[in-house]
Amino acid sequence: MLAACRVDNGASPDQTGGMSALPRNRVLVSAVPVAALVALLAPFARAGQDYRYPRSDFGQRIAGISGEVEVWWCEATWKVARERPTPRNTAPAATMSAARNDFEAVQVVVRPKKGLRQLTAVIDGLSGPHGASISAGHIQVLRVYYHFVGRPTDRTGVRDWWPDALPPLDKPLDLAAGWNQPLWVLVHVPEDAKAGDYTGTLRLKADGWSAAVPVTLHVWNFALPARNHLETGFGLGLPQEYLHLKTEADKRRAWDLYFQAFADHRISPYDPTPMDPIRRKFLFHANPPRTEFDFSAFDRAMRRAIEKFHFTNLRLDVDGVGGELRDPQGHVFRAGSPEFEAVFSSQVKQLESHFRQQGWLKVPYVYWTDEPKPRDYPFVQAGMDRIKKYAPDLQTLITLNQPDELLTLNRSIDIWCPNTPRYNPATAGKHRARGERYWWYLCTGPKAPFLTLFIDHPATEMRVWAWQTWQRDIVGLLVWATTYWQTHGNVPQNPYKDPMSYSGEPGYPYYGNGDGRLLYPPLAAAEPDAARGPILDPPVSCIRLEMLREGIEDYEFLWLLGDLIGRKRASLTAEQVKTYQALLQVPKEITAGMTRFTTDPRPIYARRAAIAQAIEELLKGR
Repeated sequence: MLAACRVDNGASPDQTGGMSALPRNRVLVSAVPVAALVALLAPFARAGQDYRYPRSDFGQRIAGISGEVEVWWCEATWKVARERPTPRNTAPAATMSAARNDFEAVQVVVRPKKGLRQLTAVIDGLSGPHGASISAGHIQVLRVYYHFVGRPTDRTGVRDWWPDALPPLDKPLDLAAGWNQPLWVLVHVPEDAKAGDYTGTLRLKADGWSAAVPVTLHVWNFALPARNHLETGFGLGLPQEYLHLKTEADKRRAWDLYFQAFADHRISPYDPTPMDPIRRKFLFHANPPRTEFDFSAFDRAMRRAIEKFHFTNLRLDVDGVGGELRDPQGHVFRAGSPEFEAVFSSQVKQLESHFRQQGWLKVPYVYWTDEPKPRDYPFVQAGMDRIKKYAPDLQTLITLNQPDELLTLNRSIDIWCPNTPRYNPATAGKHRARGERYWWYLCTGPKAPFLTLFIDHPATEMRVWAWQTWQRDIVGLLVWATTYWQTHGNVPQNPYKDPMSYSGEPGYPYYGNGDGRLLYPPLAAAEPDAARGPILDPPVSCIRLEMLREGIEDYEFLWLLGDLIGRKRASLTAEQVKTYQALLQVPKEITAGMTRFTTDPRPIYARRAAIAQAIEELLKGR
């Protein structure tokens, strides 16, 4: 995965942490007229033109709170700079809207003029229509953590304090004078909540000071599905240097904590059964040679992954795809030999049959090679054909960064997964005509002007990714890692203190701020300590992961509307169908192209509300 991530759209990190053009661009200046050069580079300047950090054109002061501590609020899809001034406009409450089984958050920002000690924040719940309520158990108050970005990822980033991690506010907090401290108020609306308007109070208290912040929530009259229609595959590990898991019971408990974090954010790990893999034996010397399986522990774990955590997919390991298998004594059997063909065919036929019998045939994907270069295509083609020869219904997936050349890989790939800038609509159309599908991925590439997963970029980017996904008929998202907390050489790093993700590769030492880490270790594990016992606290989310979930939820809004239009079409007028279908188109105010997208969340909230209204209207007619 990381090979293609090194492609940096014609730019590379310079010694000051900014971006400098590669040498080939210097030749371009002398060979191309200035006007032509400006036109050529114009698309790469659009994305960041309207983004400034710090930015102060959003938010509202909470009416009725005055004095030495200023309190204001803003939507979650903003990044609040630590020193930006309090807004002048006022509002009576912090407000949000959500469907049932939907997560929604607001930020309540506390900015003391003098130091403030021992701040706490409590919300007892929300009261709704006709005696309905949302209990405090469905609401979290998290602390927005600031990381100092000393080396910006690219030209969008700046050297400053950037908000990202969201540890729980589980103990009193001291605040410095003149600095903003956002509190992340996160509500998970129960699936059986009544529709309507809810109100509650966030009670703030510190030494010598207190305030009450009204919070309102409008619940739309429909629920998001428990399991996504947007598929996902995200890398997940439990770094031992941080967690010190010693027993099987510790490991299983820790996996469940991290799986729950994934489930809460609507993403699926590559491997949802790490403690209970598929057991297989290759019997080369049996008559006939074959593979023997034990699925018993795997099936229990996989069923739990689907039913409890609602995971969508599984990265399936298949041995021998590259054309070689070994027995326990180290003897090599190569493709074409009777032993290899018998054992390999037995393996993949049984895998296909078992997943079909369980009703899971569309869950696994075989992702065995990563970003092949054109010179490797014959080898990759042979491996994909090897799977399809014996198990045509096992899904295959390939990550790539040169899609225009990959039509040479024919009819053996089910899921094409390019790095986002490499997605080519024309090539994708040819693949889709054959019944193939598309995922795509973010990692250390791309960088500006494309949307990214970096800390030092606007919050909208991870959310807009799902809108761009819907816009292009892409059905899955992939990210290489979520707990890459180590620095180069697997040396433990405190990702709270140093947000840069390091590769350690000569000539390309920096992946980017936050790459590979959408989850943080619990604060107790941030400084690795071999003497410490097992850390069995939940992982810490971050703004980028929260925004990814918001985008996936937006995608599900769009899916629900599209499904309702299809089911209700016979009872609708042509004009109604046209009006509703127009809402399925992503407006240019959200994203007009791969490098043209909003850094202001207000168009997203407006479109989301319009889609919600349409869903409610269509449901009333059932």
